[in-house]
Amino acid sequence: MKTVYDFTVKDRQGNDVSLSEYRGKVLLIVNTATGCGFTPHYEPLEAMYRDLKEQGFEILDFPCNQFANQAPGSDDEIHEFCTLKFGTEFPQFKKIEVNGENADPLYVFLASEKPFEGFGKGVRNAALQKFADLNNKAFGEKTYIGWNFTKFLIDREGKVLARFEPTVDMGEVRKAVAAIL
Repeated sequence: MKTVYDFTVKDRQGNDVSLSEYRGKVLLIVNTATGCGFTPHYEPLEAMYRDLKEQGFEILDFPCNQFANQAPGSDDEIHEFCTLKFGTEFPQFKKIEVNGENADPLYVFLASEKPFEGFGKGVRNAALQKFADLNNKAFGEKTYIGWNFTKFLIDREGKVLARFEPTVDMGEVRKAVAAIL
């Protein structure tokens, strides 16, 4: 059975990193953007990281510019923004694509394990769905991720346990992480 440990990604400098280096840890893998309405998620993500990393928790941050061009900077510019504005210390990787022909294989795997089921109910979520549909039309059947700050929870064996859309309250995400630590 395939797990996240079967994938290799690029760090910010372009070096290969095998996700098997994170074997035995609980992971939260998230695609991010610096100019998104959900960018403030960096704050509770960093708080969760600081509070739980000693228990074997890691956040893996993958910037992506595929959603309304909300992460236009270079890898270094994005990293500088995140560290200066939100004090992030969790690993941030090279900017990737999560949808389309060039979607990173890790994200194709994550989304095949836990497919998109919608942003939830409510006016705000319906508005995001409408905007996402317009944005993601170009990706057709190769749309794996609906928007920035989609989070995947991975257990200590590398299995995908849950998917949290950006509209899910960060308190709920934290509770799910704490429950498997």
